[in-house]
Amino acid sequence: MNGGRDRPPAISLWRDRRFARFWAGQSVSQFGDRITELALPLIAVGALNASANQVAWLTALVWTPNLLAIVLGAWVDQQVRKRRLMILADLLRTAVLLSLPVAYVLGAVTLTHLYVVAILAGAAGVLFNTAYPPFFVRLVPRASYIDANSKLSASRSVSQVAGPAIGGALVQALTAPVAIVVDALTFLVSAVLIGRIRVEEPPAAAVATAPSLLRRAREGLAFVVRHPVLRATLGCAATVNFFTFVAGSGLLVLFASRSLGLPAGVIGAALGAGATGALLGAVAAPALSRRLGVGRSIVVGAVLFPAPIAIAAAADGPLWLRAGVLAASQFASGFGVMLFDVNLNSLQAAVIPDGMRSRVAGAYSTVNYGVRPVGAVVGGVLATLVGLRPTLLVAAVGGALSVLWLLPSPVPRTRSLDAVAAEAGDTDGVDRPVVR
Repeated sequence: MNGGRDRPPAISLWRDRRFARFWAGQSVSQFGDRITELALPLIAVGALNASANQVAWLTALVWTPNLLAIVLGAWVDQQVRKRRLMILADLLRTAVLLSLPVAYVLGAVTLTHLYVVAILAGAAGVLFNTAYPPFFVRLVPRASYIDANSKLSASRSVSQVAGPAIGGALVQALTAPVAIVVDALTFLVSAVLIGRIRVEEPPAAAVATAPSLLRRAREGLAFVVRHPVLRATLGCAATVNFFTFVAGSGLLVLFASRSLGLPAGVIGAALGAGATGALLGAVAAPALSRRLGVGRSIVVGAVLFPAPIAIAAAADGPLWLRAGVLAASQFASGFGVMLFDVNLNSLQAAVIPDGMRSRVAGAYSTVNYGVRPVGAVVGGVLATLVGLRPTLLVAAVGGALSVLWLLPSPVPRTRSLDAVAAEAGDTDGVDRPVVR
């Protein structure tokens, strides 16, 4: 029996206080992230005269902890209180970020300190993200998975549209170190709001006594590899991420500046169109999912996300046309990535058993995020050897071919989350109430 969890929710998620609190906390912290993305490099450049290579390392170190996500996810799965781990992760990020303005006031900021902040903040993010999946499925009924992911993705898209402008204004008005205080406080707000959310979590007796940590990590990866839906979606997501990082935002900006001859302001406006497309994609994803089906929406998104890079690579003609083509390609790509993400995240939540959620999230992060810096390095080598335009075309074609992972799998035939759960025997064992 499903315990009523697959019935349509009685009322909108906006009227569910628990989800509203979680959404508010995530939305606030997303805006904080945009501030730090701008402020950290500015501290490195402005206060420490960091080189381009040192700034690149600063960005890379934020992603580095994801390489250990598979092991951390295995540990998180054994813990009873996932919500407390999420709160701990937010508090850790608060403390780590606050160390920067304190050191700045004392005149003790160093590049090593920035690197440590990047690694620790990234590690806390991995802890949050591996504890998040089991928390999400106990907060939201299955019938509302797509709606919930749409709302969370929409707020992320809004932060990408408005966040850089807000972050830039704060950095200019307060200086970069003081602006980071704002980001630290957003994680504190998130921790407080999650702390006020009550979800039913399994009692300690229900948590199996597992073997070694490494064995549990291997079990998580083996589960993904053996599961027809998870294997195909991970292969698709990792492939599309690899190739979109081959094109990378840095190479795209370089192409727009050098090859297309666009001024900086025009480039910024064109790239901003991508965030607008992402917002529209996040909002439209539930309706498109009902019309196309969950699986077909993922397939369309897997192609629509990377393919428009080829449109940008083919841009030519007068300045207004070059700028318009770049903006259109970014808009379509942003729409595609949200159609892909919203439906894929919801499908994964529906098919992963409860006791495997954090391990699977860890395995996904290790593979999916691990290929990103590799893609960026390959993109740099390709651009050096064959030029910017051919590199963008390779990224577009390679990314679009990621759909080949999905076509022979059950994903394209998946109409709804209820259907895929029924095929899996509804094995996650979670009896969630209707939203109220």
